[in-house]
Amino acid sequence: MKRIAIAGATGYIGGRLAPRLLEAGYSLRCLVRSPRKLEGRDWTPDPRVEVWPSDLDDHTSLTRDLSGCDVAYYLVHSMMSSDRAYAEHDLALALTFAAAARDAGVGRIIYLGGLGEMGSGLSEHLESRRHVETALASTGVPVTVLRGHDHRFGFGLVRDHALPGAVPAGHDHADLGQHALSTDRD
Repeated sequence: MKRIAIAGATGYIGGRLAPRLLEAGYSLRCLVRSPRKLEGRDWTPDPRVEVWPSDLDDHTSLTRDLSGCDVAYYLVHSMMSSDRAYAEHDLALALTFAAAARDAGVGRIIYLGGLGEMGSGLSEHLESRRHVETALASTGVPVTVLRGHDHRFGFGLVRDHALPGAVPAGHDHADLGQHALSTDRD
């Protein structure tokens, strides 16, 4: 049975993705800052669920936390909104995650990016999301990036397209339709 790591399992998307992955037959390792935030969720008592306190800033412990995982979802982004510190912090976390995933032997990272806009003139937030995509792909671990075309995409995009193997390989930032786009960065 494949083991899937979810960084960001306590968030809106991660908390809804986890039961879908369990329904699909995967075992989960939820990497969280605060395990108590998952207490009381209907899916956490499942014997296929591991909840591990994890520090995404620490390469050594994160490598250990990702070891034995086939796929890792990266559903993390800063909720800070003041100055550029959030973008720098997000980039540093993504670089550490990518290196730890490589060193742990993770076969693929799946990332929920921002809206599907590309090119110049992006908002500071969307530009930061693009930098995170690049950082996650920087160590050679294949990365699948999910993006939507409007602000409503969130969980629906992940629900419909984010099960491992549901997205065809070989895409590099290509549209898959009006409602969602999915990409692979190998």
